[in-house]
Amino acid sequence: MELKRDLKNRHVQLIAIGGTIGTGLFLGSGKAIALAGPSIILAYLIVGIALFFVMRALGELLLSNAGYTTFTDFATEYIGPWAGYVTGWTYWFCWIMTAMADIIAVGIYAQYWFDIPQWVPALICVVVLLALNLLTVKLFGELEFWFSLIKVVTIVAMIVIGLYMIVTGLQTDAGTASVSNLWAHGGFFPNGISGFLLAFQMVVFAFVGVELVGVTAAETADPKKNIPSAINKIPVRILLFYVGALFVILAINPWNTMTANSSPFVQVFTLAGIPIAAGIINFVVMTSAASAGNSGMFSTSRMLFNLGSNNQASAKFAKLNKRSVPQHALIVSTIVVSVGALLSKLMPDDAFSLVTTISAICFIWVWSIILISHIIYKKKNRALHEASTFKAPFTPFINYVVLAFFVFLLGIMLYAEATRTALLLTPVWFILLIILYRIRVKKAV
Repeated sequence: MELKRDLKNRHVQLIAIGGTIGTGLFLGSGKAIALAGPSIILAYLIVGIALFFVMRALGELLLSNAGYTTFTDFATEYIGPWAGYVTGWTYWFCWIMTAMADIIAVGIYAQYWFDIPQWVPALICVVVLLALNLLTVKLFGELEFWFSLIKVVTIVAMIVIGLYMIVTGLQTDAGTASVSNLWAHGGFFPNGISGFLLAFQMVVFAFVGVELVGVTAAETADPKKNIPSAINKIPVRILLFYVGALFVILAINPWNTMTANSSPFVQVFTLAGIPIAAGIINFVVMTSAASAGNSGMFSTSRMLFNLGSNNQASAKFAKLNKRSVPQHALIVSTIVVSVGALLSKLMPDDAFSLVTTISAICFIWVWSIILISHIIYKKKNRALHEASTFKAPFTPFINYVVLAFFVFLLGIMLYAEATRTALLLTPVWFILLIILYRIRVKKAV
């Protein structure tokens, strides 16, 4: 049995949007705003541009070979089997961490209405998502389609309402809604360049999942049409959903009136004196977190399926149920994700920050592997690159620029006290994988 190509163009387009709008934007941007102030808009723009070039490299590689199901395939071919093994397991770990952050966020959002421990709704969310994912990939596509549509409609509505508030100079509890709020409270860089740079970790986390289009390749009905279409629309999404939304939020409410540990999207309507709208927005951001968690379940199960299919994990993970869903891979991934609910119980204040930092670091590895694979692909297969209908622009120069930028981001995380521990712990994961890979190679010999 093979994975079914049941994802249509509308599914892929909305999965791509769902991948770029999640917990990092809705909840994590509160922490990022507290660090960088209005300059957070520039940080989102810089990271967004870098990741667009990563996605163009990914798109060209995936379409260069119809046999590729995900990026571990071309990592194995162009860098080596060890790279495919390490990247496959790391991507699985990336999404485990991300899904943990998402279910932790569900617990945080639920506290807006209910005075209950945040681990309770987090656990309920895991159980519901497991049940839904055990059905069909088509159902996953439908769920993400509607989840993402809710996010899109909400953000567009918020931007429209926000622009009206700015144009009319609406008075809020925090002052007057005005574009001048972007520089009137300590300047565009109120905490200096250091505050701006320290915000990058959460900004990077906000973009995790942008490469999810690559994971859907094996279950997309028409990859040659759908994947380029989804990738080429990423710049518009970044300008609208990140830059546009944050511009409106920070123009309505000065950055220093917001709290780091709650959603600025909810705060903007609460401070504007529209509590009903704030409740609706909170519901939307909670469904957004659930949606991102749903993407996490999908990604982790498909990566584990891929690892099982390539003899890099137990063959049990490569088995599909009657509905063509990798059931064993999904259940094991879900059990590991549920640790997020336990973290919510053990360290409710620090759990979100810890898992988002680890996730961001591991995603930087995956994005770097995509860029390195593309550099080698272009050198080895010049004719294939020339014949490509979806060439990545400015290569290989831009690949090196973005790789240098990623090294710079890791340097910032090492410098920042809040992210240093997670950065120093993460190499343990890579060392463990290299050891396991070598043991596997010796056994095969």
